[in-house]
Amino acid sequence: MLASDALGTAPPVCPQCGTQVAPALLACPSCHRLVHAAELKRLAAQADRATQAGDTSAALAAWRQALDLLPPDATQHAVISARVVELSRALDSRPPATAPPSRWGKGAAGLGALGALVLKFKFALVFVLTKAKLLLFGLTKAGTFFSMLLSAGVYWTIWGWKFAFGLVLSIYVHEMGHVQALQRYGIKATAPMFIPGIGAVIRLKQYPAEPREDARVGLAGPVWGLGAALAAYAVYRATGIGVWGAIAHFGAWVNLFNLVPVWQLDGARGFRSLTRYQRWVAVAVIAVMWVATSEGLLVLLGVAAAAAAAFGRAAEEPDHTALAQYALLVSVLSLMTRIAVPGSGP
Repeated sequence: MLASDALGTAPPVCPQCGTQVAPALLACPSCHRLVHAAELKRLAAQADRATQAGDTSAALAAWRQALDLLPPDATQHAVISARVVELSRALDSRPPATAPPSRWGKGAAGLGALGALVLKFKFALVFVLTKAKLLLFGLTKAGTFFSMLLSAGVYWTIWGWKFAFGLVLSIYVHEMGHVQALQRYGIKATAPMFIPGIGAVIRLKQYPAEPREDARVGLAGPVWGLGAALAAYAVYRATGIGVWGAIAHFGAWVNLFNLVPVWQLDGARGFRSLTRYQRWVAVAVIAVMWVATSEGLLVLLGVAAAAAAAFGRAAEEPDHTALAQYALLVSVLSLMTRIAVPGSGP
């Protein structure tokens, strides 16, 4: 009934020249007046207010929304695209907020092995507390929550409920890393959807402006996944409960697998912003970690990375941040796959 009424509705008329404009068009075919001119003005004002308030992420979100309402060949599209890249790079150039080490932290570091364990707990606690709001917000999405339960149920039948829920939570933290990065750059995307046996997926509604943004979004998942694995490992070392060690080990393996630079995996997104020389540096890091750990997955990682370095389309300007993140992730995750888990029982 509603569809029939919609089909019978006449196309809108351009207020400037009176030409009928098909709903799918973004500009009048006769006078080229922008169909969404009023909304574009509102978004521009919104972006300017956000910029003045120092909220670069909100400004980026408004400008990206404006791009969706402009024809790709319009002059305004090129201008706003350049503005998005400028704001995005300014966002990346900001130094991360870091607190000076406390006396408690310095004292713990001086206690050797005990201090290292205490600091692991401190890292896990800080990670959970600083990201708790976003992590809880993600659970309010019905699709995410119920698909998580479905995946947990499938894994429960294979490995038991403790490991199943730990694994699903580790994957969830990984996906929320992508969500946080997407929000930071003002990029619209769907909520995470879990698929048993595969993990979880997020579908982008908008796309990164350049490979640098794509790399930040792609590698944010393994970075958060590493945080979750380290938190599980800290609990394992403190309690001796094997299931936490198993969660840390498997979480590290899954995040390492995601660094394979092929298809839509996170490693492919990270590699897109690397020059050819940087890609070979990444291959060297993988080779070193294979010698150090004998982790078989690194063979697949190395072959794919070497192919991408030799034949893939490389970036023209280096991305030192992406290379540092990729190398650190490969190194730490490879070491974590060597975690010896005596058993998963309490």
